[in-house]
Amino acid sequence: MRRGIKEMDLILSAYAEANLQQMNPGRLDLYDALLEQNDQDLYQWITGQAAAPDALADLIQDISQTFQKQ
Repeated sequence: MRRGIKEMDLILSAYAEANLQQMNPGRLDLYDALLEQNDQDLYQWITGQAAAPDALADLIQDISQTFQKQ
Protein backbone atom coordinates (compact mmCIF):
# COMPACT_ATOMS: atom_id res chain seq x y z
CA MET A 1 0.00 0.00 0.00
CA ARG A 2 1.35 3.39 -0.97
CA ARG A 3 -0.45 6.53 0.03
CA GLY A 4 0.55 10.18 0.09
CA ILE A 5 1.50 10.24 3.77
CA LYS A 6 3.88 7.66 5.26
CA GLU A 7 1.94 7.64 8.55
CA MET A 8 -1.20 6.60 6.69
CA ASP A 9 0.74 3.78 5.00
CA LEU A 10 1.72 2.49 8.44
CA ILE A 11 -1.67 2.94 10.07
CA LEU A 12 -3.73 1.44 7.25
CA SER A 13 -1.30 -1.40 6.61
CA ALA A 14 -1.41 -2.41 10.29
CA TYR A 15 -5.20 -2.27 10.28
CA ALA A 16 -5.50 -4.23 7.05
CA GLU A 17 -3.13 -6.93 8.27
CA ALA A 18 -5.07 -7.36 11.48
CA ASN A 19 -8.61 -7.15 10.08
CA LEU A 20 -9.15 -7.64 6.35
CA GLN A 21 -9.54 -11.41 6.40
CA GLN A 22 -12.38 -11.22 8.94
CA MET A 23 -14.32 -8.43 7.21
CA ASN A 24 -17.69 -9.15 5.66
CA PRO A 25 -18.46 -7.77 2.18
CA GLY A 26 -20.22 -4.68 3.53
CA ARG A 27 -17.30 -3.79 5.77
CA LEU A 28 -14.88 -4.36 2.88
CA ASP A 29 -16.91 -1.95 0.74
CA LEU A 30 -16.77 0.63 3.54
CA TYR A 31 -13.00 0.15 3.89
CA ASP A 32 -12.65 0.58 0.13
CA ALA A 33 -14.63 3.85 0.33
CA LEU A 34 -12.36 4.98 3.16
CA LEU A 35 -9.29 4.37 1.01
CA GLU A 36 -10.68 6.85 -1.53
CA GLN A 37 -10.49 9.66 1.04
CA ASN A 38 -7.77 12.29 1.20
CA ASP A 39 -4.81 11.29 3.40
CA GLN A 40 -4.77 14.56 5.31
CA ASP A 41 -8.44 14.11 6.21
CA LEU A 42 -7.92 10.47 7.16
CA TYR A 43 -5.01 11.32 9.40
CA GLN A 44 -6.99 14.01 11.20
CA TRP A 45 -9.96 11.68 11.68
CA ILE A 46 -7.87 8.77 12.94
CA THR A 47 -5.87 10.91 15.33
CA GLY A 48 -8.99 12.66 16.64
CA GLN A 49 -8.01 16.09 15.35
CA ALA A 50 -11.26 16.33 13.38
CA ALA A 51 -14.59 14.51 13.40
CA ALA A 52 -14.99 11.78 10.82
CA PRO A 53 -18.04 11.73 8.53
CA ASP A 54 -20.90 9.74 10.05
CA ALA A 55 -20.70 7.05 7.35
CA LEU A 56 -17.07 6.30 8.24
CA ALA A 57 -17.07 7.10 11.97
CA ASP A 58 -17.28 3.50 13.28
CA LEU A 59 -14.56 2.28 10.92
CA ILE A 60 -12.34 5.26 11.75
CA GLN A 61 -12.79 4.50 15.47
CA ASP A 62 -11.85 0.86 14.89
CA ILE A 63 -8.75 1.85 12.91
CA SER A 64 -7.77 4.36 15.57
CA GLN A 65 -8.02 1.72 18.30
CA THR A 66 -6.02 -0.78 16.27
CA PHE A 67 -3.30 1.80 15.67
CA GLN A 68 -3.13 2.71 19.36
CA LYS A 69 -2.52 -0.95 20.25
CA GLN A 70 0.62 -1.03 18.08
